[in-house]
Amino acid sequence: MTAIASRSLARPKTFIVVAALAWIAAYRLLVPVSEAVVAALPVARESHLGSALQFFLYDTPKVLLLLTGVVFVMGLVNSYFTPERTRALLAGRVGVLGNAMAASLGVVTPFCSCSAVPLFIGFVQAGVPLGITFSFLIAAPMVNEVALALLLALFGWKIALLYLALGLAVAIVSGWTIGRLRMERHLEDWVRNLPRAHAIGATESMPLAERVGAGLAAVREIVGRVWPYVIAGIAIGAAIHGYVPEDFMAGLMGREAWWSVPAAVLIGVPMYANAAGIIPIVEALLAKGAALGTVLAFMMSVIALSLPEIVILRKVLKPRLIAVFAGVVATGILVVGYVFNAVL
Repeated sequence: MTAIASRSLARPKTFIVVAALAWIAAYRLLVPVSEAVVAALPVARESHLGSALQFFLYDTPKVLLLLTGVVFVMGLVNSYFTPERTRALLAGRVGVLGNAMAASLGVVTPFCSCSAVPLFIGFVQAGVPLGITFSFLIAAPMVNEVALALLLALFGWKIALLYLALGLAVAIVSGWTIGRLRMERHLEDWVRNLPRAHAIGATESMPLAERVGAGLAAVREIVGRVWPYVIAGIAIGAAIHGYVPEDFMAGLMGREAWWSVPAAVLIGVPMYANAAGIIPIVEALLAKGAALGTVLAFMMSVIALSLPEIVILRKVLKPRLIAVFAGVVATGILVVGYVFNAVL
């Protein structure tokens, strides 16, 4: 930690206020600065290239600013949660209320698909039922705080709330279904034979300065890891925004094309991206006339059903359970896509 950061954390409330004011000032400058940069370039603003450049120059700092702010705030919130506390909250829960609680915890806890194996092992050792474990593991990457905050900032509260409701529904129903199938025997043998561990409860209280430090550490860790994906996603979104005709995208991913939802899921599963990287692409697709249900299905499949996550889970699950997991989640995503294409 630098000397400046150390002095700032000696007065954590002052640091938070100053950082918030600086963030707001930077955010308000995004539009005029991006337009001024494009105007200074030897490119017509109304051209395909000018439109793409403006999108890229505006969205890159915007998404990175939003990501930094969200990660810092959630770093403060997440300082109240640990894997041990999460296991303690879920151990012994049964029924659909247990699935709902697990999915809700997945939204506010700082775990992604990369944490799948150690979390899965810890939950099994703590006696968390299999279906409830899956509800948590589906919700944690798919309905995470970064996705919700970016959706709220970019598209408004209605789409953010819609995504939250849909993601929780998929996680709850998928976990409940897997639990009803009684597939514990399809865990890898070494996982089923692990000794049971007692989940521990609340952690000690932490002063505000340490929580601010946790927020800054989360920014360094998460933003430092995902910024290349963010820029790649914005570059793809800029190309779509500047060069793809609206009629083409509306025909390819519009609500009239019945095959667009399964195609979006099939395209999304092999991809590896996080919410921060995929949302700029979602933004560009919607602006070009793609149907909301199709775009949400694409986003959900990328975040919650990615091929890398399935490969990681193979360490603890036998192939049949992996197939059931993928099939149940994919079915839920397809239903979401078709329903919202039909009603919106």
